[in-house]
Amino acid sequence: MLRRSILKAGAAMALAMALGTGAQAELNGPVNYVIPFGPGGESDISARLQQPFFKDKFGQDMVVNYQPGGGGAVGWASLNGLSGDGQTIMGVNLPHIVIKPAQKDVGFTTDGLNTFYMFHFTPDAIVVPADSPYQSLADLVEDAKANPGQVTMSGSGKASANHLAQIKFDKMTGALTTYVPFKGTGASTTALLGNQVKAQWGYTTVGAKQGEAVRMLAVAMEERHPLFPDVPTFKELGYDMVGGAYRGIALPNTASAETTQMWSDMIGEINADPAFRQQMLDGGFALLDVDAAGMADFMAARTEEYLNDAREAGLIE
Repeated sequence: MLRRSILKAGAAMALAMALGTGAQAELNGPVNYVIPFGPGGESDISARLQQPFFKDKFGQDMVVNYQPGGGGAVGWASLNGLSGDGQTIMGVNLPHIVIKPAQKDVGFTTDGLNTFYMFHFTPDAIVVPADSPYQSLADLVEDAKANPGQVTMSGSGKASANHLAQIKFDKMTGALTTYVPFKGTGASTTALLGNQVKAQWGYTTVGAKQGEAVRMLAVAMEERHPLFPDVPTFKELGYDMVGGAYRGIALPNTASAETTQMWSDMIGEINADPAFRQQMLDGGFALLDVDAAGMADFMAARTEEYLNDAREAGLIE
């Protein structure tokens, strides 16, 4: 831990020195924005929303490409082998970049990723079909307690935000549900709508996309999402759950301090645009603003939380 703190302090000092000398960085053509998942998921959707704002503000195209595999691990393992000139960036996700390398060697480490901005998260939510007998969260919990293991819940992947939420919720309620992992939120939602499962550990984005076809029972936010004023938070219902899948962007670790700061400033400018923020909220996302300067503290807190949850759940040693 001491060595990690020294490295982080050194990186912060190098960034401050570069900025203090007036070092400049600039783009030299279209940007390659790599999403380490397939098309259609929340990472892709948010990148597509960023594209026109990037073009309008900075005069360059942002070309979205996909490098799926290993729940993101294939892309993240390749990131530091790419050029650090600032022309290539890659989406990163929490808890994925913490849990995966803690489970086994996946070709990258959490600290080895040059994550420079976290710009939103998709709050966890329990979602059921519109015709579900579960009218409230209490209905689902009651059934899960009366029939242990019989309440099946789809989710996106193993050791993911959805999976950790399910484990934590079962522990809080004393209920026993069965988590059924799928490759992505889209497949998880299809399973829900096809009545392959009784409920879904999804996100607020599912409610936004599916509309009246689904009903959300609770969302993992500090306050109700403005798009769903009638859906209570878990906290309102007595369960201290706030979180979901956090999404940000990283550069190869060979990128200079000034290039990293340039990108942090650009993504921050997009994130501050009222029109962009409204589009994100309309899509069911929750905005987040963690820039390069605040990243070390943010990641330290999230890493500790995720590793503790994963150990309690038996996902890591």
